[in-house]
Amino acid sequence: METFNDFLSAMLPYTEWAMLILLIGGGLFLVFKSKFLPYRYFGHAIAITAGKHDKEEAKGDVSHLQALSAAVAATVGLGNISGVAIAIYMGGPGVVFWIWITALIGMCIKFYSCSLSIMFRGKDSEGKLQGGPMFYIIQGIGQKAKPLASFFCIAGLFGFLGVFTANQFTQTFMNVVRPDENLIILGDFNWKLIVGIILALITSFVIFGGLKKIAKVASTIVPFMVLLYFLAVLVVMMTNTSEIGPSLKLIFTEAFNLDTMVKGGLWGLIILGVRRAMFSNEAGLGSAPMYHGQTKTDEPVQEGLVAMLGPFIDTIIVCTLTAIVIILSGAYLEAESNGILMTLIAFKKTLFGFGDVLLMVIVSAFALSTLFTYSYYGVKCLSFLTNAKIGKYYNWYFVGTIVFAAVASVDLVINLIDLAYALMVIPNMLAVLYLSPKVDQQMKIYFEKRKHVGT
Repeated sequence: METFNDFLSAMLPYTEWAMLILLIGGGLFLVFKSKFLPYRYFGHAIAITAGKHDKEEAKGDVSHLQALSAAVAATVGLGNISGVAIAIYMGGPGVVFWIWITALIGMCIKFYSCSLSIMFRGKDSEGKLQGGPMFYIIQGIGQKAKPLASFFCIAGLFGFLGVFTANQFTQTFMNVVRPDENLIILGDFNWKLIVGIILALITSFVIFGGLKKIAKVASTIVPFMVLLYFLAVLVVMMTNTSEIGPSLKLIFTEAFNLDTMVKGGLWGLIILGVRRAMFSNEAGLGSAPMYHGQTKTDEPVQEGLVAMLGPFIDTIIVCTLTAIVIILSGAYLEAESNGILMTLIAFKKTLFGFGDVLLMVIVSAFALSTLFTYSYYGVKCLSFLTNAKIGKYYNWYFVGTIVFAAVASVDLVINLIDLAYALMVIPNMLAVLYLSPKVDQQMKIYFEKRKHVGT
């Protein structure tokens, strides 16, 4: 296990620069190329999500809201709770600033990639309508680009595992419930293994039901869990109002403070922010287009606008709330380990001593919704590499790795996901940048129409 972790750590530096250039450089290129138009139609994006522009005759399987909920369910999760804690642990409060910058750029990346997912939809071996990077790479660029699409899918077989979620959920359970101390033990139990098995069983009940079942469960859980988390943070802020301003100030002042950076100077901090922001909202990764590509719409730009709301919700809002609680509580100065422990300390200190229990409830909802949705991405990757019938077997592999992740170290899990994500960004962002002129054409037509009918 240690040797494998060392290998992953050694590989990461070779991929993170490509990721940085493509996400930040490529993302900024798209922002200016779009002339900021997607951002200016933010209100219209909300109206589309609410169903005001739905057409019954449009192709697709799920509504705009269901697609966004499913995509957000995969991103609004433990990446926003423990991912932010990991970032602050490694780089200090200033890393949050770079998470914000990456998320704002990521909104435009999501707009382009999810517009492409509607423009270039394909069919799997069973004739079902599909969307995602592998389809817009082949349909948009041509069969010559199939190796690029296959490379994305191979990396996705590892990147779309629920290992980080399973690992952090288990760590939360062990820190809050403390079964070794509080439960009657008959024999020498490995509680992490037991938690992993139970989590795997619960996940299997939903993921073997397919897309529509996942979308239905996700659209039910996501609004509830975001609201509950928001209310918990609101209580913390209301009882610590004097600390909110200094906490935000610390984020800005530490963003350029070379003394607080663990490694790599300013670029090290920026890369850390980019990594954790991508882990939070997955902009540029190519995951969200797989869900949005199956939305019931014939307007690519509409789906691009809906998808753009994802990074705003899960990073600008949820990650910021987490960061403020961690900073104002002083937990970032106390935690001695990576992961969710820092957030648990913050909530326990600021919510009358039982905040860690409340966070356990919230984490449970986050973890399950993320696991339900992530499995679907992996199924699509394996289906593309083989066929739809074989692709369904990914769920068995997915469920098995949940048990492995429950007992693995957090460093191994983070390195595995970071490397897989960086490898997935390369083919996806190359395709998005290459095909961006086609989105520009659609955008020009669509927004011209909106001028005449209003938003």
